[in-house]
Amino acid sequence: MKKGEIFEGRVERLDFPDRGILHIGEETVLVKHVLPGQQIRAAAGKRRGGRWEGRLIEVLEASPLETEEGYCRHFGICGGCSFQSVPYEEQLKLKEEMVERLIGEYCPGPVFEGIQGSPRPFGYRNKMEYSFGDAVKDGPLMLGLHRRGSFHDIVTVTDCRIADGDFEKILAGTLELCREEGLSFYRKMRHEGYLRHLLVRKAWKTGEILAVLVTSGQTEGVGDEEAFLGRFSRMVEALPLEGTLAGVLHMRNDGQADVVRSDRTTVLYGRDFFYEELLGLRFKITPFSFFQTNSAGAEVLYRTVRDYIGEVGGGLIYDLYSGTGTIAQILAPVAKKVIGVEIVEEAVAAARENAALNGLHNCEFLAGDVLKTLDSIKEKPDLIVLDPPREGIHPKALPKILAYGVERIVYISCKPTSLARDLKEFAAAGYQVQRACCVDLFPGTSHVETIVSIQKKNS
Repeated sequence: MKKGEIFEGRVERLDFPDRGILHIGEETVLVKHVLPGQQIRAAAGKRRGGRWEGRLIEVLEASPLETEEGYCRHFGICGGCSFQSVPYEEQLKLKEEMVERLIGEYCPGPVFEGIQGSPRPFGYRNKMEYSFGDAVKDGPLMLGLHRRGSFHDIVTVTDCRIADGDFEKILAGTLELCREEGLSFYRKMRHEGYLRHLLVRKAWKTGEILAVLVTSGQTEGVGDEEAFLGRFSRMVEALPLEGTLAGVLHMRNDGQADVVRSDRTTVLYGRDFFYEELLGLRFKITPFSFFQTNSAGAEVLYRTVRDYIGEVGGGLIYDLYSGTGTIAQILAPVAKKVIGVEIVEEAVAAARENAALNGLHNCEFLAGDVLKTLDSIKEKPDLIVLDPPREGIHPKALPKILAYGVERIVYISCKPTSLARDLKEFAAAGYQVQRACCVDLFPGTSHVETIVSIQKKNS
């Protein structure tokens, strides 16, 4: 096989997160955005580690798994979903098989307990970040998600199957208003233009909604910006939403990176936060608060974590990479004390506020990198909970965690490949997996959460 060569073949299986495996002659090829059983045409790319990377050109024959009807009309065009053409039960099997293939070496026999599905396979997302742009160069203004494989092209995602229905109403109203006003979008390469993003968040239990318009400070062509923002706010306030509008915000972002951030935030209506409830606890959520994007699925995840932890006898728990402290607060009633460590200062402030809101006085949250902050904590843990970002535990932090020698560790992973790498280190240090399972927080996509309970051998 040569780079650029066009080939056809049948996808044999999927490896996490979204890589189809084919064999073309004696060569192994990886192709993204495919499903087992599909006959595809692809182009050979680079060869790495003895395997070729391929770029999908077209699906010649559908997979036998693709029997789902009525899936999103943007499926395969926008970059959000990979599995929507597959019935949900089959999606769960695909994810379970991918994870078990990755960590099965450390989970013999009945240790791996399978996968738990999301209570809501559709309309589950409580947060969406939409981008302004165009679908073709110099085309009409669009607002939505990036086209698959494109840094520039935007797909206006009406009738998105994984987002809450109120999000589409806010998206459609915002796009219509901005088109009527003739406003320009921010061009990422030239760093010119006004409209950047629309951020929408909604609570599952309380139904409260935040709508945030993100623009640059380049107001040429906008006219009276304050008057426009007033029109935007009144438009959102007038929408027939099923939820309750908690706040409408404007954020100014003059950074060059294509991310939602704020140099200045103005409240146009209501307040800059809303409340969500999980497992009997109440949480204050701001635009940038980390919170699982599937609230119904998060309840399943955290209930399972609590089950895996079991009785701790009133000991001290470390909650490392604690985010806004959700896990720490769920564990606080069974612990003497919980110490959370998180590098994002805003998340730590939210964690402290939420613990006070819930009347939990045995939670302490520290702002800082786990690698450095562990050296400053004098109290030693009886149990450690880990919920690291996608890249997993920092290689230099892992030896410090292992040095505590605690009998049990519970690890929550949003990227099984990182988990598999770290489990190798735990095994070398004399730990073994006692229980493991997956919880699906991302139906329609290839992503999945994994929980493992790790215990010292012979303890």
